[in-house]
Amino acid sequence: MAGVLSVVLPSAMAQETTPLTATTPGTEHPHHPNIRHTIQALETAEKDLKAAPHDFGGHREDALAACDKAIEQLKICLEYPKK
Repeated sequence: MAGVLSVVLPSAMAQETTPLTATTPGTEHPHHPNIRHTIQALETAEKDLKAAPHDFGGHREDALAACDKAIEQLKICLEYPKK
């Protein structure tokens, strides 16, 4: 899986993305931009994996599960209150 992410993540991170700062009341604050960028990169990697015409040597399902778990954990981190 690390091999898949090492190929997919850099290209996903290089793609132009929507700014991750909040612009409207009630949305998340702009803290931790690297975590937010990583979530976007993982979401893009998931889309790439799902759209790929092959299963990356049988690693696609494990990679998708790992992406889901990582996204879930990173979103929890962003919800954690500042102290």
